[in-house]
Amino acid sequence: MPNNHFKRGELYSVINGMASTAVARRLQKNFRNAGLEITIEQWSILYHLWREDCLSQQELCNRTFRDKPSITRLIDNLEKQQMVKRMPSKTDRRINLVCLTDAAKEIQNLTIDLANQTMSEALVGVKKEDIEIVKIVFQKVYDNLTISIS
Repeated sequence: MPNNHFKRGELYSVINGMASTAVARRLQKNFRNAGLEITIEQWSILYHLWREDCLSQQELCNRTFRDKPSITRLIDNLEKQQMVKRMPSKTDRRINLVCLTDAAKEIQNLTIDLANQTMSEALVGVKKEDIEIVKIVFQKVYDNLTISIS
């Protein structure tokens, strides 16, 4: 029997990302308990900017797998919270770069610590080698569905 036959609901549960949703909810709760008023979606934008500041909105779309309207809304809200600012590109006037403010830089370590704490909570009792297998399998699933077949 091939390994891709599932009982009804099993495959959907994997694709639906129940574990991912549970982790996101716990991280949001941990942010709230720490007095942080940012959402997980906003944090994902900040995370990519902490890795490389002053990215275009299109690049943030690419890195977070979100569409342009979603990114625009998230950046608008982060601007209202004074976490980011839009700056015109020096090389292309059509492009605005999204840059971190000092306020966003100040919460970087705290949010990373909370993310690590959340993952530690999520992975209690999970063996390191099992985590590696899951990473390999999810990467293969992603590659199968995103790499174009010529």
